[in-house]
Amino acid sequence: MTRFLDAYHRLLTWLLAFAVAILIIPVSIQIFSRFTALIPAYIWTEEMSRFFFIWMVMIGAIIGLRERLHFDVDVWNDTRPRTNAVLRMVANGFVLIFTGVMIWWGIEFTRFGWNQTSELADLPMWLIFIAWPVAGVSWLLFLIEAYRRDIDLYRRDEDIEANAPEEAM
Repeated sequence: MTRFLDAYHRLLTWLLAFAVAILIIPVSIQIFSRFTALIPAYIWTEEMSRFFFIWMVMIGAIIGLRERLHFDVDVWNDTRPRTNAVLRMVANGFVLIFTGVMIWWGIEFTRFGWNQTSELADLPMWLIFIAWPVAGVSWLLFLIEAYRRDIDLYRRDEDIEANAPEEAM
């Protein structure tokens, strides 16, 4: 499962870079068309930039969860490795609750927009709405990986820094 998640993480990293690179195009067209008469004002660029921005945020949130980049509040800064593992599992429990909400209501959100199209570009809205359940399922996969790691660290009484891959830190 770790090899699959590593490959999925690399794919998401490339997709995020692609989304950022593509986002530059409609935003640049918007800027130039507002301040110069060289390019006509295209209305679809605003909608496309919004769609790419949504996917960019969702993919970034997925990567952030895998790499443990979301913020942590260290109330107990000098604790044993076992205590750290338990605290991470409790914190991930709250993330797991939110993950369930993202999956459940993301599926409902996608069903709601299944037969809708966007106003300007006439794109199917499910292409945007599906970002929520995709993020939720991805978070679930990465949370399972984090729980497995923390349970293993708890059993061995080791800290995460000694066992984490360098790219995930």
